Amino acid sequence: MNYKAFYAEVADWILQVNQLAVSHGMESHKFWSWVSRSIGEMANKYENNQLVTRQLTMLFIWLDDIYADMQKKK
Repeated sequence: MNYKAFYAEVADWILQVNQLAVSHGMESHKFWSWVSRSIGEMANKYENNQLVTRQLTMLFIWLDDIYADMQKKK
């Protein structure tokens, strides 16, 4: 597995997440649909390698935590 390529893709993905959060909001269906779809696509691209799936799970949890914190502040 090309770890350098994977982590470069993760960095690009995080930038895209930030752009979508700004343009559509983390409360939008479009945002979470894209997050779920893109995570699945990336996992499949790297043949569901254990490191990849754990990294992607961590990123999803990170986003979910941010969303939960936003909801608490309302």
